[in-house]
Amino acid sequence: MIPVLREKKHPLAGNAMKKSIGLAICGLVLGAAAHAETLKVDKTRSRIQVDAKATGHSFTGTLGDFTAKVSGDASSLAPTGFSLNWTFDHLKTGKEDRDDEMIKWLGGGKPAGSFRFTKSWKDAGGRTFAMGEITIHGIRKTISFPYTAKKDGRWVTIDGTASLNYEDFSLPIVRAMAVMTVDPQLTVRFHVVGKY
Repeated sequence: MIPVLREKKHPLAGNAMKKSIGLAICGLVLGAAAHAETLKVDKTRSRIQVDAKATGHSFTGTLGDFTAKVSGDASSLAPTGFSLNWTFDHLKTGKEDRDDEMIKWLGGGKPAGSFRFTKSWKDAGGRTFAMGEITIHGIRKTISFPYTAKKDGRWVTIDGTASLNYEDFSLPIVRAMAVMTVDPQLTVRFHVVGKY
């Protein structure tokens, strides 16, 4: 029988290596966090709007109030976090009866919505995209969309446009008087202004 030679390892070698890797990862995370700054969003200069098309006309809803938290690198404008929360009673289309019907359509009360940023990237043409999870009517979906971020002194302006289909959120087609239908495809436009 030929003896098998086994290399002797220090009993703490595996644990020490795991700790070293863990410390390195913590260092990277803390280093990234140290560069992330919070953008103070100015809601009076920001706007979030939803464009809808219906039979024979179109209309826009404007979100009158919301909570936005934005963080990122103040010099490169690379985002590290973006969250948006709202209730649909603050989405106004200019017609009170239409707004009331929208709330009923969403289930009544104060139906809420939210968005959470997960990542960003640039395509081959240099355009910047963001990805995140949007929750409407209790349904969560992943969406991606192009956006721009520009800086003027300490002020930062973030603009973007996303497409949504309200049927994806288990909402029925909107019909009125059997002749008017609201197209399920919606366009969300956001213009967020703040400063570091």
